[in-house]
Amino acid sequence: MTSYKKFKFLNIYTERHISTIQINHPKALNALNTKIFHEFNRALTMVENDNNNRVLIITGVDKSFVAGADISEMVNLNQEQAKAFGEFGSEVFRRIELLHIPVIASINGFALGGGCELALCCDIRIASQNAKFGLPEVGLGITPGFSATQRLPRLVGTGKAKELIYTGSIIDAQEALDIGLVNKLTTREELEEETLIMAQKIAEQAPIAVQCAKKAINSGMDTDIESGIEIETNHFAHCFTTKDQKNGMQAFLKREKTTFEGK
Repeated sequence: MTSYKKFKFLNIYTERHISTIQINHPKALNALNTKIFHEFNRALTMVENDNNNRVLIITGVDKSFVAGADISEMVNLNQEQAKAFGEFGSEVFRRIELLHIPVIASINGFALGGGCELALCCDIRIASQNAKFGLPEVGLGITPGFSATQRLPRLVGTGKAKELIYTGSIIDAQEALDIGLVNKLTTREELEEETLIMAQKIAEQAPIAVQCAKKAINSGMDTDIESGIEIETNHFAHCFTTKDQKNGMQAFLKREKTTFEGK
């Protein structure tokens, strides 16, 4: 069964436990603006409220994932307005990062500025070989505004993150893979299929266990190792309250395959 919802700048599809949010603003290479952030909030609420969802994919139409934030909207902002814009975008991205289900960025082209930051807040990044990544904000007289200075060092290391941010360099998909910014590369023609394969593989696992693993990783990354181990142990123990754990282990012992219900 497939469901579909269209906003002005976003398309949303849901099929077989997998939802896709597609940014549809091709005239601006899918550049982010306040209206798109508002639509993202609405779309995320829809995803959260559908208990059948197990994975979310975020992608863009045509040749761009997201080419950045809309400069025409930012050019005349004062300090207070700029802070509000940065806070709003960061709140939306943090909401994506903390979404209860895994989020895969399917990167089909330019992922620059705010687009790179959108990819960073996703759990997994799959890119086509023609994709380009970068944070060119310093060339515009600003810093990254949607949390790249915090997420990029955690992902690729402080030194490489500083190099990319200080120079505003644009890198190709292979370098993005080499430094750990991207999980996997594929051809442009196979990107959608490869993303769905990974999403389906995740969706076939015990959904509560996957969600607990995500919570443990996200929470543990923001604390010391001892506290992180305690967080993991608590989530591990919680899984033993689920029907999926009982069925999954019994099926393993019987050498049978099980279908998880998310209960």
